Amino acid sequence: MQLYKNILVTIDCSKVDDVIIDHIIKLAKIHGSRVNLLHVIHSHTLDQNQCLSEKSQKYLDKYKKKFNKEKISVNIIIRGGEPENEIIKEIEDNNYDLIAMATHGHQHFMDFIYGSVSNKLKHKTKIPILLMKGK
Repeated sequence: MQLYKNILVTIDCSKVDDVIIDHIIKLAKIHGSRVNLLHVIHSHTLDQNQCLSEKSQKYLDKYKKKFNKEKISVNIIIRGGEPENEIIKEIEDNNYDLIAMATHGHQHFMDFIYGSVSNKLKHKTKIPILLMKGK
C-alpha cells in the first residue's frame, strides 16, 4: 500500500532544511512518493522579490538534484506572499498526503515574536504534518 503518494515539503532556504530533506528522501523511496518542494518568498519590493527568487531557485535546484540522484520524482514550487497563507493555498489547491517541514525550534516567547508556521498549519489542515527540528 502506498501511504504517501504526494508529499509537500516546505523549504525556508536555511540550514534547517537539510534534516527534513534527508528524511523525506528515505520516506519517498519507501513509498514511491512524488515530492513537491515549496518555498514561499516574503518580500516587500520588486527588487527584493527578484533577488530572493533567484536565490531560492538555486537553493531548491540543489535539493532537486539530490532527489533526482535517488530517482525520486520532484517538483519545485515557488510562491510569493505570507508563508502560512501560501502553504495553505497550496494544500487546498492540490491533493497532498503529507506535509513535511523542518522547524527552527523557537520556544514560547520566540514563537510569539516570529510566529510559528507549523502551529498555524496544524490548526488549518486535515492531512498529516511531519515536523523535524533542524540542526
